[in-house]
Amino acid sequence: MTTPTIDLSGWKQPADFSQLPSSVEGITVFAPNLEVGKKEIPKTYACPNCGAATSYDVAAGGVTCEYCGYSVQVKAEKVGATAAESEFTLDALNKYKKGFGVQRKVLHCNHCGAEIMLEENSLTATCPFCASNQVNIQTDLQDQIRPQFLIPFKINPQNTQVLAKNWLTKGWYHPKELSSIAIINKFIGIYFPFWTFSSAISSKWQAEVGHERQENYYDSSDKTWKTRTVIDWRWQDGLVNINIDNLLVPASSHVSHVILERLMAFDLNELTTYSADYLAGWQAHNFDITLQVAWDEGKNRMREQAKKACYEDINSIHVRNFSMAADFIDEAWRYILLPVYLTAYKFNEKLYQVMINGQAGTIAGQKPVEWWKIWLAIAALLSPGLILGLVGLILLAVGGIGVVPLVVGFILGVIGGAISIGLYRQAVGSEGAE
Repeated sequence: MTTPTIDLSGWKQPADFSQLPSSVEGITVFAPNLEVGKKEIPKTYACPNCGAATSYDVAAGGVTCEYCGYSVQVKAEKVGATAAESEFTLDALNKYKKGFGVQRKVLHCNHCGAEIMLEENSLTATCPFCASNQVNIQTDLQDQIRPQFLIPFKINPQNTQVLAKNWLTKGWYHPKELSSIAIINKFIGIYFPFWTFSSAISSKWQAEVGHERQENYYDSSDKTWKTRTVIDWRWQDGLVNINIDNLLVPASSHVSHVILERLMAFDLNELTTYSADYLAGWQAHNFDITLQVAWDEGKNRMREQAKKACYEDINSIHVRNFSMAADFIDEAWRYILLPVYLTAYKFNEKLYQVMINGQAGTIAGQKPVEWWKIWLAIAALLSPGLILGLVGLILLAVGGIGVVPLVVGFILGVIGGAISIGLYRQAVGSEGAE
C-alpha cells in the first residue's frame, strides 16, 4: 500500500499567518497572527472653554460645565429591550473592549471589599456600601469587560432628599430620630452592574394527576344516599415551551439583593448604547459576580418559571410526584449598567442600606425597628381574645353560660394572632430589607 502524497510546491504562507513550534516531527504548524490593537486612551472631561471638570447633567441630558455653561449632548443610540445580546462563547467575550473608556480612580474599601470607579477629581473618602472610611484609592487597571448598554439617570440628585425624607418618616414602629438622620444628603449616584439573560426553555414534565369525580354512596347510619368527591390518580406527561427575555441578575455581591429586587422596576426599553459620557461626574461599580455564577442563578430562576408554566399546563389542582426536565435553547446574555442611588448609615452600631431607582424613583432599604412598640401592639391584639377566653372558661367552671364568650374569645384570638404574625413579619422585613 502506497502513501498518498500532496503537492505543496505552489503553496505560500498567508501574510497574516505565522509558523508555530511543532511537537510532531515533519509537521509544520501555522496560525493566524494575533491582532495587537492600539491601546485606547481613556477620556477625560475637562471643559474646553474654562478647563473646569464637566459632568453628565440629568436635566440637560448631556455633559455640562456648571461654571461657564458649556454643554454637549451625549452621542448614543436608544436601542431598548431588543438590544443585541451575546452568545456564551469565548469569541464573544474576546470582542468586548476593556474598562469604562474614561479616566477613573478606584476606591477600594478595606472593610467590605467593595470597589467603586470614581471620577478623576472625586474626593470621596467613605464607602457608600458600608459607610466605612477605611478606604484607599488605587489605579483603575481597565481589565474588566466594558458594558454594552446602560440606562442613564433620570432622577435628579436633588430629588433624592425629598424621596428619602418621605420614606424615613413612614412607619410608626421606627425610631423618631430617623426623620432627622443625615443620610438624606449622602446618596451617591452609582451605575450598578447587571447581567441580563434570555433563553427559550423546552420543559418535559411528568406527574401523577388527580381528577375529581362525584360518587354516590349509601350511608347506612342515616339510611340515605349521599354524594362524595373521589380523586382518581393517573400518570400524565406534557411538553411546555416558554421564552424568557431580559432576566435581570445583579452582578454585585456588596449590596442586598433583597433590596435590589424591590428596585427592579427598570424600564429596559430605555436601554442606550454605552457611552463614557454618561459616567462623567458619576460613579460606577465593576461586577464581582462573574458571568458563569450569575448564569447559574439565572438558570435556577428560569427553571422556577418553567416549573410554574408546567403546573399551569396540568388540568388539575391535585398533583404529586412531579418531575421536570428543562432544556435551554439559544441562551444569550448582556452586561449592562443601571442607575441606582445608594447610601449606608449606622444606627445603634448596626449597618443599614438604602437605595433609590435612578430611573423611576422607587426607594427601598433597611430601617431599624423599636421592638418594644411591636410587642406592645401584639399584646394589645391578643389580649381581648385571651381575656374573653378566660372569662368563658371561668363561667363554664362555675356552671354559668361560658360558651358564648369562649367562642367570641377564640375568634378574636385567631384574628389578633393573624394580624400579629403579619406585623411581626413586616417589622423583620423592614430591618432586613423593606
